[in-house]
Amino acid sequence: MRNEMGSFVAADNTKCTGCKACEMACFAVHNQGNHVGNTVGTVELPITARLYVTRAEELCMPVQCRHCDNSPCLNSCTAGAIRREEEKIIIDEDKCIGCKNCMMACPFGAIELVPVYRAGKEVLLPGSTEVRKTASKCDLCVKRGIPACVNACPNQALSLVTPEAELADKRIQAALALALTNQA
Repeated sequence: MRNEMGSFVAADNTKCTGCKACEMACFAVHNQGNHVGNTVGTVELPITARLYVTRAEELCMPVQCRHCDNSPCLNSCTAGAIRREEEKIIIDEDKCIGCKNCMMACPFGAIELVPVYRAGKEVLLPGSTEVRKTASKCDLCVKRGIPACVNACPNQALSLVTPEAELADKRIQAALALALTNQA
């Protein structure tokens, strides 16, 4: 039995303005070497991030993978393309068959099928003219450390949350509040 709970990026909808800086940073980090240009107007690929800025009436915030402990996406993947690695849920693009099971299983809508690109060109399905698609979702910038979206947000609406640390902090705050009420 694992003792640690996986970290995830949380969004504060009171700070999010929908600027999509997080999406752009995510795209840039995960597509290094795939896009030809490095400035606005020179990117030749569709911009596909691993998080999705979502708007609904007066609410705006990014939605992304929560790296669930009992991951419905991992449990639904019949191809073995999804695995848990150091408390992160990772998709192996090469194993993904594009069946959409994980996409349908995710309770947050954090997984999308996206076209596969190599060296700036679409990868086709073997013996076909159809573009190969693979499941895509937040990997917490596994090769980077701090997620790019967290660093890019101009309003600090995103933060990397470690559930155990958050829980310990909440307990300390609750204990202090209770101690103050008992003194009164």
